[in-house]
Amino acid sequence: MAVLNAHDKSVQAEVDVHTHQDAPSPKDEDLKESTSRPPSLASDVLSAAGVDMTSDDPTMPCLTLRMWTIGIAFCLVGSGVNTLYTFRFPSISLSQSAIQFLAYPIGKAWEYVVPDWGVTMAGTRHGLNPGPFNHKVYFAPRADVLTEQRVFYGYEAGWGFELLMTIATILFGLALAGMSRSLVVEPPELLWPGVLGNTALNSALHGSPGKQAPSEHAWKASRYRFFLWTFAAGFCWYWVPDLLFPALGYFTWICWIAPRNAVVNQVFGMKSGMGLLPLTFDCKYLSHFSPFPLWSQISYIGSPLVVPTWAILNVLASVVFWIYIVTPALYYSNTWLSGYLPLQSNSIFDRTAKVYNVSRVVNKGDGFTFDPAKYEAYSDIRLPVTYALNKFGLAFATTASLFSWTLLEKRQEIAGMLRTFSVKYIFSRGGEVKSEDENKADGRAPYYAEVPLWWYAAAGLLAAFFAMFASEYYPVQLRWYGALLSLVVSAVFFVPIAWVYATTNTKIGIELFCRIIAGYIWQGKVLANIWFFSLGSISGVKGLAFAQDLKLGIYCNIPPRHLFLVQAVGLVVGSLGQVSVLNWALNHIPHICTASAPNGFTCPFSRTHFNTSTVWGALGPRRFFAPGAPYRALLWFFLVGFLLPVAPYALRRAFPRQKRWLRRVHVPLFLGGLGYIPPASGTNYGSWALVGLVFGLLVKRCRRTWWKKFNFVLSASLDCSTAISGIIIFFAVVYTGASNRLSWWGTEVYQVRAASPHQELATPRH
Repeated sequence: MAVLNAHDKSVQAEVDVHTHQDAPSPKDEDLKESTSRPPSLASDVLSAAGVDMTSDDPTMPCLTLRMWTIGIAFCLVGSGVNTLYTFRFPSISLSQSAIQFLAYPIGKAWEYVVPDWGVTMAGTRHGLNPGPFNHKVYFAPRADVLTEQRVFYGYEAGWGFELLMTIATILFGLALAGMSRSLVVEPPELLWPGVLGNTALNSALHGSPGKQAPSEHAWKASRYRFFLWTFAAGFCWYWVPDLLFPALGYFTWICWIAPRNAVVNQVFGMKSGMGLLPLTFDCKYLSHFSPFPLWSQISYIGSPLVVPTWAILNVLASVVFWIYIVTPALYYSNTWLSGYLPLQSNSIFDRTAKVYNVSRVVNKGDGFTFDPAKYEAYSDIRLPVTYALNKFGLAFATTASLFSWTLLEKRQEIAGMLRTFSVKYIFSRGGEVKSEDENKADGRAPYYAEVPLWWYAAAGLLAAFFAMFASEYYPVQLRWYGALLSLVVSAVFFVPIAWVYATTNTKIGIELFCRIIAGYIWQGKVLANIWFFSLGSISGVKGLAFAQDLKLGIYCNIPPRHLFLVQAVGLVVGSLGQVSVLNWALNHIPHICTASAPNGFTCPFSRTHFNTSTVWGALGPRRFFAPGAPYRALLWFFLVGFLLPVAPYALRRAFPRQKRWLRRVHVPLFLGGLGYIPPASGTNYGSWALVGLVFGLLVKRCRRTWWKKFNFVLSASLDCSTAISGIIIFFAVVYTGASNRLSWWGTEVYQVRAASPHQELATPRH
């Protein structure tokens, strides 16, 4: 589909340069002599994902008018739609794959319709129609922290502050990804599973049947045709559980039988229970993926089809132990007085089991500072058991485990980097041809010059300047040294977190660590807390996205300097789109971020951040973990997390014959893999794990040829169908109010449930 008869370029060459590609040929100084590369250690997986790094055509077009026009347009649309959806529950993101798919017909139409007019400058032709289309858009920021500040704390700093902080956060993420690329991007054993769906989609759209894996006799369809079939099926099916029969999304049929039984709803419920029955037919909570049975409710987690089986087993073990065993033991023993509250909620409560009203314990006229007298007169903070266990205890353990795990498992990589790192290295690396050994190591054909590290260093310094200036100029309680310290924290944790994400497709957050540091330094100042968290934690999350793009560039032989330019432009354009939609939504959607908001615009993500900043910003860790405080025992999780990685390491040394499976025991993943509970539940993670194991074990072993040809294509097609269908349903049916006229048993049965806590609310303890 990607190659026209008028062009005798190879199909695979187009596959290799599909992202951000449409442009003048690379300059002579960027071209290097090609050498053959040995097969990757994970060549089987990469082949299944449509990755072929053994061939590349450096004359394929890049940075053309077509790429910039379509790319910037979708960057604005993608960032705007995704920002709007962060306010809504359930939320659906317009993902990379969905945007890539939507851009494809536009690019092909441009290819067929627009005349090939152009001019030649400096030996390079610049035309309106450079030939066969290949394209990807990647950028989609979020706006949780800005919403938290404006809606929940009532402080509006203005567009200038919002743009400066947004650009600073994302720009520092770009710097982190580039500066650490030799550690987290270039090693071939780091596959970055999250990009495999994108490469598979590209292979389906642009690939040649002759280049694809052989099929079994019953599955002779091409990847492109299979993509269209599954996309159409997913698009049509999603209307059923999302609109016509929403009870399929909350398929807790046991709760339907006993809707007034509190214990049944606590154990099997999906909203306020453990979600012990991991079965659903909806995908409104998934991380942009499929509407097929057993696939959904994996919201915020990611596609299980691209995650290694050993990683899924680690997360499944975590679900079983922490959610299905430890959580009910704590809850039904009334530990931390949690029996008076819902078993699961992303809200915090007061001593009367009502949602905590933070406005009663802060002085708005004094910069939202904490008032101890008001706090004593009102109430201390009570946490649901899953909130206390996962957002606090396991977060403590995960942070500590990253240090010991890195020292035990990655000390050689760190030592190697320290031996070669210097100021001279920063200014010299990138402009010269790599040696043959270096090219074999990172799997890239030596056609293109690398981006010098000093480019990324300059981006990091510019981000630091923006952050420090905004912190000083605007009254947000975070001084310049606070902004600088937050960026240092982000840099320290980035490489270990990237190592975990590059192998497991699971993001390990350091939100709580940033909150605690800010809580000790700026106790009682909530605005300082939320912006220290934003710069220290979210910048690292953005860095993971940029590092993932760099890995995609290696897989697709994209000129690194072209990729850097597109990332930089996308950063600015996406920030403008995000801030614009943020201000429009907060000013025009009635009752936004409240329970009475229309169409589900209740701001669940921002509310979770608000609750956390209340605990650490207003109350502060000193008071929360004071001697005699109910949650002081959670501090022991720091010690548990630091020591736990020693166990599998010591066992590997003691039992070398069992080294293979012991190496699959991943302590940071076991402790931090449940980072989205709450608001996610055991149903989300349970269904995610079941689907991943079915495809990663059963299908891969019994139908290996099918798995190699279609597994990653299926992931991409379900990603696209869910996102596009969800957006059409929302704007065409929900937003217009037409869905309000649809009411029957299938739209109401799942809402009848007993949400009462284990203990009687009439006698809460003080």
